[in-house]
Amino acid sequence: MFENPLVRDHQRKRDEVPKDFHKQGTGLCGLYVNTHPHKDLSEIYVRILRVLELMPKDYPYRQTTEQIVKERFGHVNSTDDIQILEEKIGMGQIEEVIEQALNELEAARTLVHYKAWEPLVEAPDEYQWRWPIAPGP
Repeated sequence: MFENPLVRDHQRKRDEVPKDFHKQGTGLCGLYVNTHPHKDLSEIYVRILRVLELMPKDYPYRQTTEQIVKERFGHVNSTDDIQILEEKIGMGQIEEVIEQALNELEAARTLVHYKAWEPLVEAPDEYQWRWPIAPGP
């Protein structure tokens, strides 16, 4: 009979969680329990900081993101208990925080790729932000 690889993958990830771990599931579809979030978050935060170094120091995105990442990285390094870490970060379950960090890493890489801090190649239309949308005068 056909064996669904997605079901097999789900069962494998579910069975990786030790029985004595503080939670067996996240309660969120497709988001599995991470049994080593400190290691994963540390690696992701280091990557984000490395990518941010490629941006100009006065770029607002770099300044804001760097501040947030360094603060959270400090929490990761100073707190061993996962539940306390979730409370300190205050952004949901630690697995959600890992997903957010991965999304932030991707966003930072995209900004570096397109050099979003550079001026536009050509000036925008002077009526670009006019509402309702109508042709010029």
